[in-house]
This record gives sequence, structure tokens and C-alpha cells, in this order.
Amino acid sequence: MALGFVRPARPEDAGEIARIQLTTWRTAYRRLFPAHVLANLDEAYLARGWTEAIGAPPSPRHRVLIAVEQGEAASHVVGFAASGPADEQALAPEEPPLPDDVAAITDLLVEPRWGRRGHGSRLLAATVDLWREDAFKAAVAWAYDADEAMRKFLVSTGWEPDGAGRALDVDDMLVPQLRLHVAVDPQARGAS
Repeated sequence: MALGFVRPARPEDAGEIARIQLTTWRTAYRRLFPAHVLANLDEAYLARGWTEAIGAPPSPRHRVLIAVEQGEAASHVVGFAASGPADEQALAPEEPPLPDDVAAITDLLVEPRWGRRGHGSRLLAATVDLWREDAFKAAVAWAYDADEAMRKFLVSTGWEPDGAGRALDVDDMLVPQLRLHVAVDPQARGAS
């Protein structure tokens, strides 16, 4: 029987996080982005970025968590979540800065072959618990319009679209996104 759990990422996890990011993007987003863009993503470059995000975060409120599935024979890093205070990356075009008590999810990915086993829910619940510790009152997350699975997942856990939208320019192709938000209940633990 397999056991799933979440823990803070360590610098030595950066390579696995980069591998999961690359695998997930190439699988889940293959119809969203041009094939050559996905083919040219560099795993070593991504790993260096994750090493910095884990080892030297911009603030103590920036966190990277990993999901682990532990089987009888081995453990596997199967997903990750990154979040922190909402910054300019969390904003819609021409939007003023969000309040200091708003968090933002920058990444929440579970490798497709490990999906539908509760890893995303555990990652999100652990992230929300940390937001409570850090006195965040609300959170935002961007989802690609075409990523129905992520939108449905967030909505199923209480998130709602907040009306903000933007489009990312990916090699002269606009990829629309919508932003979702949720209030962070300071009393509830272990749930989003």
C-alpha cells in the first residue's frame, strides 16, 4: 500500500521538481503551447531556479513543498507547490499591487502518472496551513483557460474566478489565463 505525504522541499529536491515540471508541462500543456517551446525547455536551467527558490527564497513567506508517494519498495517525489506573497506576477495588466495579506500560488503540479491519488489536495492543504501561519487572509492563482483540470480542482476546493484575466505571450502566441481567489480561514486547519 502506498502512502502520500507533503514536506518542505530541500535543495537536493530541485532536480526532481524540475523533472516533474518539465514532464507535466510536456504532457498536460502539449496542446496549449507550441511544440518547439516545450521541446526547448531546459531541465538543468529549471533545476537551478528551483535550487535558488528553495535555498534562498525572497522571504520566509515564500515556500516550496513537495508531495511524496511512499510505496513498499521506494519513495517518489510526485508533485510540488510553490507560493509566497502576491507580487507583480500575481497581478492582472495595469492592476495595482495586492495587499500584503494576499498569497499567490506560483506553481502547483502533480506529475500526470501520479494524478488522482490526493497529492494535489495534500499539497494545497499544506500550503494553506502555511498561509495561516504567515497571516495571509486571501490567496490568488492563475490558471490557463484551456487547463480545465486545474480550474475544476481549484473550484472544487472553494476557489472562484475573481474576474481578472491576462494572456501570456508564448513565442508570439497568446495563451489566455484567468485568476482565481479564495479567502484563507484563520481557524480551519488542514483544509482549503
